[in-house]
Order: sequence, then structure tokens, then C-alpha cells
Amino acid sequence: MLTTITCGSLHGIEAEPVQVEVDLALGLPAFSIVGLPEGAVKESKVRVLAALGNVGYAVPPRKITVNLAPADLKKSGAAFDLAIALGVISAAGLIDGERFAGTMVVGELGLDGSCRPVPGALPYVLKAKAMGFGSLMIPHDNAREAAVIADVQVLPVRSLDEAVMHFSGEREIVPCAVTRDFSLDDVVHDVCMSEVRGQESAKRALEIAAAGAHNVLMIGPPGSGKTMLARRLATIMPPLSFDEMLEVSAAHSVLGLTSARRPLVTGRPFRAPHHTVSDAGLVGGSNPPRPGEVSLAHNGILFLDELPEFKRNVLEVLREPLEEGAITISRAAGRSTFPAAFSLVASMNPCPCGYFGTDERPCICNGAAVERYRGKISGPLLDRIDIHIEVPSVKVRELAARERAETSARVRDRVLAARQRQTERFGKERANGQMNLRQIEEFCRPDAASSALLEKAIERLGLSARAYSRILKVSRTIADLEGASTISCAHVAEAIGYRSLDRKNA
Repeated sequence: MLTTITCGSLHGIEAEPVQVEVDLALGLPAFSIVGLPEGAVKESKVRVLAALGNVGYAVPPRKITVNLAPADLKKSGAAFDLAIALGVISAAGLIDGERFAGTMVVGELGLDGSCRPVPGALPYVLKAKAMGFGSLMIPHDNAREAAVIADVQVLPVRSLDEAVMHFSGEREIVPCAVTRDFSLDDVVHDVCMSEVRGQESAKRALEIAAAGAHNVLMIGPPGSGKTMLARRLATIMPPLSFDEMLEVSAAHSVLGLTSARRPLVTGRPFRAPHHTVSDAGLVGGSNPPRPGEVSLAHNGILFLDELPEFKRNVLEVLREPLEEGAITISRAAGRSTFPAAFSLVASMNPCPCGYFGTDERPCICNGAAVERYRGKISGPLLDRIDIHIEVPSVKVRELAARERAETSARVRDRVLAARQRQTERFGKERANGQMNLRQIEEFCRPDAASSALLEKAIERLGLSARAYSRILKVSRTIADLEGASTISCAHVAEAIGYRSLDRKNA
């Protein structure tokens, strides 16, 4: 007897539908799984047989063949256990196979028949919705995450026995209530811009970065507050929309970083990998490919502290995601594309000792050492960073000042107003930092005086064509913050001032 149940297999941050076909035939007792199963899938037969026996379902002495279709798609993970076990029971005549129609079944089994959570609940329910399934059966611990999608009934199952009783009609599982008990508009932050003393120019640059989704590089001595500033950038960025939450949460879900208590990532993610991270850890890799830090930072912030300490080959792989907003990992078995539209915030010291050009203490680095240190960051990577800012040490009088600085909420109001102007300009949610060349030509036309100033700056600084475009993008954002319809000379002059490394290399 043949039974077919729909399951799924994770590939990248998406789930691919897999038909679990179970056949019981006459012959010597055997249990075979075919269809390019990898290690954890091959071991499913051991878990399934033990679970069936411990729950009390006698496996008939037949030749059991499980086919995972399509056969040319590699299957990995333990999410097939529940579907295989139900298929065996149905093929033995205990459940009508028609009852599985319209339901996707996902879950790992323990040897006692309990259902254990699997990574990727969100991609599974999104695929179930896309394929028109009315329900998704998934382990109880995954149910709250899957229930954020209202168009699919989520059936939380604790054990194989519960699943059998549901499909046999003995006792139906009550669908999980739709999980929307989180705010889409207000994420509570435990930090605020008002806590930063001094650094007005740096805070102004971060406001521009938040308003236009620009990348930022901060240069300053140790203790000047670069990390403190970076961690507060998310507090002035616009809140995530529900669709953006789903995009962000998909990568976290695949890596098992979501939970029943935290089913969705509701705030802008902030990822700060250590400088020893590998290129695969940063942009994704392994086999099958898994998302890296750039995808976990999607729609949020990727903070690279001490930028020159990262390996050069690691930094160079950032070029594609910075330019395209996505990263494609190619392997012999296929290609996986992960979202990576993040805001890069990086920091560095002015020299190896950290005190070049400061009044705090004398620098012990010679000119060659300073050049080697800065040379670790390639020109093409610097060109992709819109804003370079100096972050000097904070004076004692600024630290001791009693008056509170401007709060994140007030800055965020201006950022939201600027973003609204950009949405009206582009006709959809899009920021100035994401403009292509055609849009730059259309929306970033400086007046005559601004053009003359920009040409003079290009000649003196030796800017590349990409850096020229970056200045225009930043100028457009500065104008949006002021509510100006055109780019003026003052806007361009401020934008040129945010290319400090270009000035020093000129």
C-alpha cells in the first residue's frame, strides 16, 4: 500500500516541498530511504522504528520503502521523521491516506515518540502558504513562531500519538492562535542617543546614515565612543514593517535563533562579529549553504569593530552584498541566495597604536606603519562606504556636562520624515543609499554652484566614480532631512566633508 505526505526541506532560508512516499510491499523485512538523503535523514529509520514501537504501533514485517521526491534534491535534517512515521502507519492501513491532503507535516521524533522542534518553522509555514496548504502540522515548540502567518492553520503536535489520533479522527488538534502579540511600531531600546556626551558631528553623521541607509566608517582613538555610537544607531532607525520582520526572522529561524518566547525578530538586528570571523561565517557557506552574519544583519546593522584587524579576504567578500543587497553562495549541488541589505557601520583607530593626530598622548607609529595599517582596507571597499567620520576623544567638560543631549526619539522623528520623502519620491519603500545610477541622475541633480564645488573636490581628492555617486546620495539625504527639494551647495559641502579618508589620501 502506498501513502504520500507533503513535508519540506530547507535550502538556504527557504523550504522546498518534498513528497514523502511510503510503500509497504511483500518481501523480507527491510527499511530503505531513497531520494538523496543525507546523514540525519538516513538515520530517520532508526528514530521512526523506535518511536513506533515505543508508542505501541507494531510495524508489519514488510519491505518498507520511503522515497523523498523530487529525487534529485538533496535532503538534510530530521524534519522528515514525523511524516515518515505517519506514512508507515497509513500504509499499514491504520490511517486513510486522503486525510493528509491539504496539510504539510514537519517534525523530528524522539525515541519515545515525542515531537521535537526543528529549525526553520517560518520558512516552512511560508512555503505552506505559497503552495495553498490549509494547515501545517509542526512540533508544539515551533507553533508560536509558525502562527505569525494568519493564512495557514498551525497544528501544534507534542507526540506521534497525538498526530495519529488527529488524522484518524479520534481527537482533533486545536490550531494554534495567531501570534501577533508584539508591537510593529514600538520596540523598546535599553540605550539612547542622549547618553552620548559630546560627539555632535558623529551623531549628525549617524542621523544622516539612518535617514538614507548609508554605510559609515568611524575613525578615532580608543575610548572615543565609536562602539557606543554604533550600538545606538538602531534607536534612530525606522521601525521594521511586518514584511521586513518576516525577512529578518527567516534567516534567524533557519539557524535556530528564534524561540517560542521570541518567534519574530521585531527590532533592527545588530550583529557584531569578532575580527577572527571567516569569510563563510561572515557571508554564509557550508554545505548545504547556511546564512552568515550579513544575512542575520539583513534590514539592520552589521558592526565591524577594528576594521583593519579583519582578514583582507574576509572584507573583500563584502563587496557583493554592499552593492547588491544580497549574497549568492554557489556550490556543486546548486546556488543559494540570501538577503543581505544591511547598513555597514565600521570603526578603526587612526593608526596601530591608536593615537595618531590626537592630543592625548604621542603616537609611536612611523609613517610607514600608519600607511600599512590603513592599507589593509582596500580602495574598492572604502568607495562603498558613504560616510567617513572622525570621532575625536571626548573632553572632560563634555563628560561632566549636566544637560541631556537630544533623545533618540526626537532624532528618529526627523529620520522618519526624511524616509517618508524618499518613499514618496521612489513610489515604494526605498532609501537614498539604495539608489541605482539612473535614479542618481534623476533625483540627485545639484545646482551650478554645487556642481562646480563637486568638480573641484573630485580633482583635488582624486575621487572615483563610485565615490562621486556616494557624495550625491549623501547630499540628497541631507537635503531630505532639511525638507529641501533640490541639492544646494551646503548639502554637497557637508557630504564632501564625510570623505575624510579620501582627503588624507589625496
